[in-house]
Amino acid sequence: MLSTRAYHAWINRLQTLLLICLLLGILILTGWLLFGEEGLWLIILVSVTILLIGPAVASRLTLILYRARPITQHEAPELWRIIAFLAARAELTSVPTLYYVASPLVNAFTVGHRRHAAIALTDGLLRYLSIRELAAVLAHETAHVANGDLFVMSLAAYISRLIRVLALAGQILLFFMLPFVFFGYVTINWMVLLLLFFSPHLALLLQLGLSRVREFDADLKASQLTGDPEALALALAKIERVSRSWQAWLFPGWSNPQSSWLRTHPATEERIRRLRLLRATSNIQ
Repeated sequence: MLSTRAYHAWINRLQTLLLICLLLGILILTGWLLFGEEGLWLIILVSVTILLIGPAVASRLTLILYRARPITQHEAPELWRIIAFLAARAELTSVPTLYYVASPLVNAFTVGHRRHAAIALTDGLLRYLSIRELAAVLAHETAHVANGDLFVMSLAAYISRLIRVLALAGQILLFFMLPFVFFGYVTINWMVLLLLFFSPHLALLLQLGLSRVREFDADLKASQLTGDPEALALALAKIERVSRSWQAWLFPGWSNPQSSWLRTHPATEERIRRLRLLRATSNIQ
């Protein structure tokens, strides 16, 4: 019988595969309906080319955008010891580089790829969390690297953007063809028309769903790296509490329930529940 960890890991990987396949299916169908077989091969060729060079460029631009600077080992020796330990536990070939972002928001994010990743930590995160909770957050970000999430999510984001570009091109083409449609020189393929309008929205929902699945998987991996799922649960609770106070101040009424379909991350309560279930299971075992 599968353990709780193995069951969650299997379900998450299955959902990831299905979501990626659905995104690729929408892309292929949109390209084929708009441009035919020859145009579809051209789209695939351009997509592969951009995918090979895109992640490195996007990583650098993200760090520049957030004005992130490297954290030296002299500045934060304990954080560097933690990340080195986590990288070894995750069997990474290189230790991710730590970056500092001068922002009061409590946040962390990872860019790059498995062989060369950068983990950015905001000033708010470093000030608000304890060292135990920071270790759990670093484990979560390291898990994203170890699980290949940086590639998977960049692939999903690129497919989603390409679908939006194709849909926009098709809508513009349709606009200029309206006079011909009106006078009966051209007939409308209603399947193409529906796809043009709904494919970007469907792709976005699938991308968000994929993001939520990868977050659950990273939580699971982080608890394996640290052996301390409760620390990540505590960190998530703190981050959620601070985030809600910031957003309630900036956007009054923000606390209204948000549809789970429109979230990039799963509900914090559900993530905490799963982490504490892992803790309870490990205690029993």
